[in-house]
Amino acid sequence: MDHSTKAAELFLSGSNCAQAVVVAFCDVTGLEPDFAARMACSFGGGMGRLREVCGAVSGMLMVAGLLYGYTDPGPGDAAKKAHYQLVQRLAGQFREEVGSIVCREILKNPSSDPNPSPRTAEYYKVRPCARMVMTAARILDDYIAEHPPVK
Repeated sequence: MDHSTKAAELFLSGSNCAQAVVVAFCDVTGLEPDFAARMACSFGGGMGRLREVCGAVSGMLMVAGLLYGYTDPGPGDAAKKAHYQLVQRLAGQFREEVGSIVCREILKNPSSDPNPSPRTAEYYKVRPCARMVMTAARILDDYIAEHPPVK
C-alpha cells in the first residue's frame, strides 16, 4: 500500500491529519506507530485546532526532519540551511497544489473551538482533509523517490 492511501485510511479511521501522515511513514522512519501518533497528535487541526499550519503539512515536515534533518544546532550551519530549503520546497509544493498551507484557509475559516468535530459521514463528506493527507504523503513520497534518505 502506498503512503497516500495509508494516510487517507488512517485519517478516515480517526487519526488527525498530522498523525495520519506521520504514522503512514513508520515503515520508512522506523518509528513505532504509537510513538509516531503521540508525537504528531498536537498538530492536528492546524496545531490543536488553532487552524494554523495544516496538520498534513506539519506531519509531512516531521517525517522530512526524521529522514533528512540535521542535529548540529550551530548558527549558519550548512545542514540547517539545506533542511530549511527542503521544508520550503515541500511546503511550497503543497501550497501550489492546494492553494494554502494554512488550515483555516483550506477549510474556509472553520471554528477553532478545541472540541474535536464528531467524525460522522457528513464530516467526511465536507472535509477535504483526507485529500490533504494524501497530497502531503504523495509530495513526500515523490521527494523520497528522488532523494533516498541515508540511514
